[in-house]
Amino acid sequence: MDSRSTTGAIAAARRHSVGLRGDGSVVAAGHDGAGECRVQTWREIVAVAAGNVHAFRNTGKSHTIGLRADGTVAAAGWNAQGQCDVQEWQGITAVAAGWRFTLGLRSDGTVVAAGRGTEGQTRVEDWRGIAAVACGDWHSIGLTAEGRAVATGNDRAGQLRVGAWRDLVGVSAGYLHSLGLTADGRVLAAGGAGDGACATREWRDVVQVSAGSHHSVRVTRRGTVLAAGSDSHGQCEVQEWTDIVAVAAGSLHTLGLRTDGTVLAAGCTEDGRCAVQDWNGIGRTATG
Repeated sequence: MDSRSTTGAIAAARRHSVGLRGDGSVVAAGHDGAGECRVQTWREIVAVAAGNVHAFRNTGKSHTIGLRADGTVAAAGWNAQGQCDVQEWQGITAVAAGWRFTLGLRSDGTVVAAGRGTEGQTRVEDWRGIAAVACGDWHSIGLTAEGRAVATGNDRAGQLRVGAWRDLVGVSAGYLHSLGLTADGRVLAAGGAGDGACATREWRDVVQVSAGSHHSVRVTRRGTVLAAGSDSHGQCEVQEWTDIVAVAAGSLHTLGLRTDGTVLAAGCTEDGRCAVQDWNGIGRTATG
């Protein structure tokens, strides 16, 4: 499988999961109280994102974002603060979704935002030369083309203290923590809520990392997976997984995409968020 075909192929949110098939269609499982799983009609999608890694009981609604091949964006689900008002966006090359807000990376390296900005998470209008974006609950992380990180939003746990990070090839953001993947396969962490999600210092040979609400997950070059942080619902029970090419961490569950296009899930099964056993062709290119 071409590694590019796995980028944005799976997404895990508060109470639902999303998968992108190689033919550009999208599947979803889990809570649909706000219509966040109503993606069956989407076509020509090249990446998906799912909002809301908030684990508190008073938050359950979420939204789903799909990036089309033509650089436009589709949205479904909760739109209480305009997080789904992305229909006018054009020239988008990557998308990310957080709690009540959405980011879009333009082809010129600038970033657009929609939705809640109370904590400063949407103050991205001055970002330039950005190559990737990530959304946490109340903060945003940008990866520059030079391999540095920029951040904006809530910093109550120090999750924005990423200015010294260098030589990055990836970023991810969770509830109160941020992760950075270096070119040599190490994982840097900032913030945290004392839940162990930032215990990544010893991780090596990592090719992708994902930050959930209170846990972090990584996949190695060998296709193995390891998690750190809260395991309250078994969301970190991923050490037996093999042949994994991508992972996605939600609030209380974790998804893993296998080389054969199937998806594994661990953690909380409420609302059917882990009912992905019948998914196939996820992340696979048209030629397989």
